[in-house]
Amino acid sequence: MSGISDEVVIKFAKQDDRITLTFDKDYGELIFRYGVLTPPAVIFFRYKGREPYFAGTFLIKLLSDVSISLDNNFTVVEEQNIRQRKY
Repeated sequence: MSGISDEVVIKFAKQDDRITLTFDKDYGELIFRYGVLTPPAVIFFRYKGREPYFAGTFLIKLLSDVSISLDNNFTVVEEQNIRQRKY
């Protein structure tokens, strides 16, 4: 569904109980500033890595880390840090 709006992506994620993976910082604004429907979880890759497969490799590590809860969190992946903000 190339080209659909961020709002529609959030609606699909909520409907299908999916995590939203994005390189688009607009999702934080939609969730926190405008109060658009909140998906089950958002992972925002602010840092894209130096390798094309960085996001996939990092995601596997993130999902296997039992100390991190993704539910109802906006998770920001930075080069040296992971931040989360609950919604």
